[in-house]
Amino acid sequence: MHARKKGSSSSTRPISKELPDWVEMKTEEIEELILDLHKQGRSTSMIGMILRDEYGIPSTKLVNKIKVTKILKKNGIVLEYPEDLINLMTKALNIHKHMKINPKDLHNKRQLNNAEAKIRRLVRYYKKKGTLPADWKYTPDRARLLVG
Repeated sequence: MHARKKGSSSSTRPISKELPDWVEMKTEEIEELILDLHKQGRSTSMIGMILRDEYGIPSTKLVNKIKVTKILKKNGIVLEYPEDLINLMTKALNIHKHMKINPKDLHNKRQLNNAEAKIRRLVRYYKKKGTLPADWKYTPDRARLLVG
């Protein structure tokens, strides 16, 4: 988004519309596992990685036809703030701490501006979607209270 590069050279997940043969778990078992992992304090992305690495489930969307967050929402667990927004606010707070110690670090000053621009963009999206209240606004102090 903020870099001057052409194209993308990262790896992508193979497009597969069918469930692989090696997946032996049923949808109910996967939902119970997701709820147990959430009760242990795992984030949604961490739940997906654990399911992939330890249980051999390539994608919960292929098995259950819905994503991890929707499974949690279906079972009455509503996340207060989206995980990607929390991660970006954590990153911005870490850069703020660094900038207090090193005020002349211009490269990280730019990274802070970029991170906060991404946060504002995400906040605008989540306000339109209805995930965040319409009067919610990002400030570093509010992020410090949310993230801890």
